[in-house]
Amino acid sequence: MTASTHPAWDGIVLGVSLATLDSPQGYAEIHDGALAWKGDLLTFVGARKDLPDAPQRLAREVIETKGWITPGLVDCHTHLVFAGDRAREFELRLQGASYEDIARAGGGILSTVAATRAADESELLRQSLPRAHALITDGVTTLEIKSGYGLDFENERKMLRVARRLDQLGIGVRTTYLAAHALPPEYAGRSDDYIDAAIEWLPRLHHDALVDAVDAFCEGIGFSPAQTRKLFEAARSLGLPVKLHADQLSDLGGAALAASFDGLSADHVEHTSLDSVRAMAAHGTVAVLLPGAFHVLRETRLPPLDAFREHGVAMAVATDCNPGTSPLQSLRQAMQLACTHFRLTPEEALRGATVHAARALGLHDRGVLRVGTRADFALWNIHHPAELCYWLGGRLAQAVYAGGHRVI
Repeated sequence: MTASTHPAWDGIVLGVSLATLDSPQGYAEIHDGALAWKGDLLTFVGARKDLPDAPQRLAREVIETKGWITPGLVDCHTHLVFAGDRAREFELRLQGASYEDIARAGGGILSTVAATRAADESELLRQSLPRAHALITDGVTTLEIKSGYGLDFENERKMLRVARRLDQLGIGVRTTYLAAHALPPEYAGRSDDYIDAAIEWLPRLHHDALVDAVDAFCEGIGFSPAQTRKLFEAARSLGLPVKLHADQLSDLGGAALAASFDGLSADHVEHTSLDSVRAMAAHGTVAVLLPGAFHVLRETRLPPLDAFREHGVAMAVATDCNPGTSPLQSLRQAMQLACTHFRLTPEEALRGATVHAARALGLHDRGVLRVGTRADFALWNIHHPAELCYWLGGRLAQAVYAGGHRVI
């Protein structure tokens, strides 16, 4: 490994084992390691014995400890900004109501829309901060947050503004415009008109630097492939990347549609066909697995995991943190569920929550421990990285750093 020639690194951690993930396979382990940073970048990643000088002369802060360091976790699919909860729907599903039954009866997303519209920006921030903090406490250093519970211009903007304000926690925040999440009541029976409105709002929100990507819910109870395509064409005209809630409940060819726009990711993908898998592989579109929703909805249709592996489609793992179908506030727990339900290996799950999750956000400066990448890392009280997927709950993170600053 290489080191910075600057004599004053900001910090260095010694004695830990490193899972750098800086190789195509395996954890890329380094034992009795050293990890150093200056500013927001890593300056040394390697064995302690390879340091060019005494640590005290290299860094202002020297930390000697045990455990493992991994890249900071990247939660690449959340709906974290919302008001209220939907615990009653959880009860209804346990009594036999389906996701579609609840949605068609006026529950589901629209109940959260009502609560989110009723909350002002400060209240929405107050309710969202604890959820973000819970994710950070369990190792997250980059967080994607979608809109989609406003469904009109002012409330979509409010959600995106709150999402941006969550960077006060010191982590990286990426915002995704998801106005095409559900049809608001004022547009009942006029879904084409609503898509036109959502397209009209997009340039204004993009001008205000509130949008990093554009998403949609392409599903029978959401929006059609034709409507999604129209929205994606508007996003492309603005130079914005796209991602898609695709093939969760049925196969409408959503994953292939996202790939045709060089989409960053297709998410859920339980019903994705082999043709769509091939399209994703050809365009480098990441499959984002969301085992929290799979678990809560008690789904049985698995994503085409073997086909993803065979065709080289990267698989990310995310929480899908939302009030209705995945009230999950731990990405590490999502990794555990991905191993349990989808039979990912612990290494695949960790890569899914770091390397591949960063790629699903179009970020190439994080997700691995490598000199020159962002100093985003988590120090864990574990004996082996597989423990991150083994333990059900509990706090394993000893410290979490984002951009060289300790956030936990």
